[in-house]
Amino acid sequence: MAASPDPHDERRWMALGVLVIAQIMILLDATVVNVALPSAQADLGFSDASRQWVITAYVLAFGSLLPLGGRLGDALGRKTMFIVGLLGFAIASAAGGAAPNIGTLIAARAVQGGFAAVLAPAALSLITVIFTDLKELNKAFGIFGAVSGSAGAVGLLLGGLLTDYVDWRWCMYVNIVLAVAGIIGGLTLLHNSAEPDKPRLSVPSTVVGSAAIFGLVFGSAKAQADGWGSAVTLTPLIAGGLLLAGFVVLQKVARHPLIPLRVVADRNRGAAYLTLFLANAAVFALFLFLTYYFQGVLGYSPIMTGVAFLPMMAAIAVVATLTQGVLLRRLTMRVIVAAGLIASGAGAALLTQAGAGSPYAAWVLPGLVLVGTGIGSAAVVAVAVGQQGVDPRDASTAGALNNVSQQLGSALGVALISTFVATATSHYLTRHGSTAVVGATVHGFTVGYWWAAGVFWAAAVLCSALIRGGTRLHHEAGQPEPLDEIAGGLI
Repeated sequence: MAASPDPHDERRWMALGVLVIAQIMILLDATVVNVALPSAQADLGFSDASRQWVITAYVLAFGSLLPLGGRLGDALGRKTMFIVGLLGFAIASAAGGAAPNIGTLIAARAVQGGFAAVLAPAALSLITVIFTDLKELNKAFGIFGAVSGSAGAVGLLLGGLLTDYVDWRWCMYVNIVLAVAGIIGGLTLLHNSAEPDKPRLSVPSTVVGSAAIFGLVFGSAKAQADGWGSAVTLTPLIAGGLLLAGFVVLQKVARHPLIPLRVVADRNRGAAYLTLFLANAAVFALFLFLTYYFQGVLGYSPIMTGVAFLPMMAAIAVVATLTQGVLLRRLTMRVIVAAGLIASGAGAALLTQAGAGSPYAAWVLPGLVLVGTGIGSAAVVAVAVGQQGVDPRDASTAGALNNVSQQLGSALGVALISTFVATATSHYLTRHGSTAVVGATVHGFTVGYWWAAGVFWAAAVLCSALIRGGTRLHHEAGQPEPLDEIAGGLI
């Protein structure tokens, strides 16, 4: 193992800047493509059934490979995997930007997600290696969270700007610029580090777990085109369910499990991961449908679409700060999470009133603000619950599970709710004729908003039942503030 970095090296703050660049790149790609998706669909000519995979491929690969990515950094060196992650992400972005068809674009997005799964845990763990003083560590995490927390909003605006004034393909190419800057900075400023006792990589667990997740998401997505009763839908769903059961058994009997069951067996943490899974399932489905509503129904340009989402992102940022500074000192975690999810569900319900001629300010604006308000309080606390009280040896796993829950919720939510939207749209056209395209589109999105509201409210009920009533945030001595560490992981 390379020598530890000097805690007094003034370049450590420059090194933090390099890590922030990588985090921004990862989080940009969760939103930057959303705004560009209608233009990409028009250019490449892919179907509505295929469009969800441009988003799903990224978050599916990211979420399913994240635990393995963390283990690789521990075993092979964090700087090494950081550079590998940046290089792979850049190559995948170049391939995606040059994609001649939807298959190439989806494959490139999946490879991006795979390298993001290597890059994200390496960046976070490098912060803890570079900053050994607790006060500086908290400050570093605060900067990391504040900057990366704005990446979602920046992605929406940047996607609109690039699509409007250059080309949608530059939403992929822009990553190359960021990756090159990160590689140069990483090679000159970062020190390699790995665990003295290198953890063993659980290849069977990784393969079985990833295959299970892929089967469940792929089966849900195929239902949009082939129906829930078809063999191409049921086969991957059943296989995914069986593989998931096998994955749990593997974690129970393996000497070196990928995800120790003791981490998820805790009632509070299990509820937190479930809450994050469901909340992100609803939010990313809303992102997709609203993007097409803004551009396809209201006629917004890509950049105006990005601007239209900003009130939601602003609400998330403001309420997350308020939650950390005020609400957590006065209310229990269960109350904050449940109230936030109920508010987000109410916001999604308001969106169902938006029609083809509705002004933005009438229903969409208050709906987005309510969704953002709820997410800003519920998600930030749920992430903290997911990390609270873990054994130090399981801290990295708990952090990875927080991210996995969010990424896989996004993938499955987009795939599953899209099938209900497609079915509702098709039935509307059957009843009203093929000329009622706009009405069918709005009706389909309305059904999607109701499903999202239902998912938010179901999450509220589940977290109310599972999170212990008196649970409050506590801070273990010698550890960074939990909310500082995860502030940048929301949406």
